[in-house]
Amino acid sequence: MQLSLDHISVTDTTPSRLADIAAATGCTGICPFLHSMAVLPAMPDYDLVTDAAERRATKAALAAGGLTVDLVYPFTMASRTVVADFEPALEVAAELGAPFANVLCYDRDPARRGEKLAELADLAARYQIALAIEFYPPSQIRTLGDALAAIEALGREDAGVTLDLLHIMRGGEAASTMLHLADPRIRFAQLSDGPLEMAPGRIEWEAGLQRQLPGEGSFDIPAFLSALRPGLPVSVEAPQEAAMAAGVSPLERACRAVAATRAVMTKENGRV
Repeated sequence: MQLSLDHISVTDTTPSRLADIAAATGCTGICPFLHSMAVLPAMPDYDLVTDAAERRATKAALAAGGLTVDLVYPFTMASRTVVADFEPALEVAAELGAPFANVLCYDRDPARRGEKLAELADLAARYQIALAIEFYPPSQIRTLGDALAAIEALGREDAGVTLDLLHIMRGGEAASTMLHLADPRIRFAQLSDGPLEMAPGRIEWEAGLQRQLPGEGSFDIPAFLSALRPGLPVSVEAPQEAAMAAGVSPLERACRAVAATRAVMTKENGRV
């Protein structure tokens, strides 16, 4: 059963260590951050773009574990973003064999946002990388409908959607969104769990720091999985800040997240 380990599940790791852990948990791929993010907890200081040694270590770990890089972060578009600045990161992503660059859009100007997305899509295409636009309620592309509209405006087949179940549940359109999960423009799915409701002021905290593992919350994960297009790549994206603070190792946290995810995936497939 193919499953990727998302870096946000174990932010206190470098990409090479993430690959080691993914292999140890039986995952087939990883979704790494190409450089560290100050907003994520306990993330080591690294940059795959400038650190050749860490790039070599990451590639060696991928090869040793028989892993792929399935999605890369961060490609965050804001009003002052200079798209050309992403080129070194895209070059490294291509070196790692990543098919998708995950994009978050915070630019409030619709026209400028569309222009920059088109520019980024052109730049990424030079490296045979497609855009995976992630809708996220605090961003300017908040729902699946918003993401599909942005792709329609781009008018190109190498742009798709990153589909995070948590964002569906927090976006206010869960029932209608669940009717469109087989759309071929959806390129990647991300799994976690949570309570049915979350205070608006806690949505970013939940998304980046503390989610429930699949099967621990109230999301209808079997319905989500059964509605997806067959063969769609899936990752576990379940940060566990409380467990990290309690001293639970990255490997153990990843094992818990992967085991929980495989349990719900297996149940949905009717094997238990």
